Amino acid sequence: MATVTGEVNALLRGERTALNILSRCSGVATKCYEAVKVAKGLGWKGEVAGTRKTTPGFRMVEKYGLLVGGASTHRLDLSQMVMLKDNHIWSAGSITAAVKLARTAAGFSQKIEVECQNLEEAIEAAKAGADITMLDNFQPEQLKIDANKLKAQFPHVIVEASGGITIDTMGDYLCPDVDVVSQGSLTQGYSTIDFSLKIAHSE
Repeated sequence: MATVTGEVNALLRGERTALNILSRCSGVATKCYEAVKVAKGLGWKGEVAGTRKTTPGFRMVEKYGLLVGGASTHRLDLSQMVMLKDNHIWSAGSITAAVKLARTAAGFSQKIEVECQNLEEAIEAAKAGADITMLDNFQPEQLKIDANKLKAQFPHVIVEASGGITIDTMGDYLCPDVDVVSQGSLTQGYSTIDFSLKIAHSE
């Protein structure tokens, strides 16, 4: 994997921290690789993505693991895209009001995504100017029906499927009208890869 050089006492002080980071990042990357492989194997052309569900203080490492595994980070941090979830919508009063407020703050250069619980909410979000509609916690067959209707009316809007999707169930959600499938499990509950450090013996 790698060769490191330096004073032995310095290497051993940093050994466990480095191995912990490497093993966890590799665990994320391996799981992402498996998910992307499944999606491509089914002929799907969209993006497999992570979510905001990362370990506090460890986000950058897990996001890097997503990239190494061939998945999308979704967004690296809060500044990269506006995401409007149920609490934001309830606070603003409606999806339309929330999108309008977000656009005022974000300007023309930033994308806005809205979490939607049904087709009616997704249509409202698209009409209000959302760039991405997240169809959240849909059953697979209903997702495909609603994604098709949404794309027919708003072909420029990105459709994301999310909510409880795993590598095992992902194939049920994939269809031409879904552009992104995001999975929190890619950065939550992943297995780690075991690594060790060995000091080279002197001749």
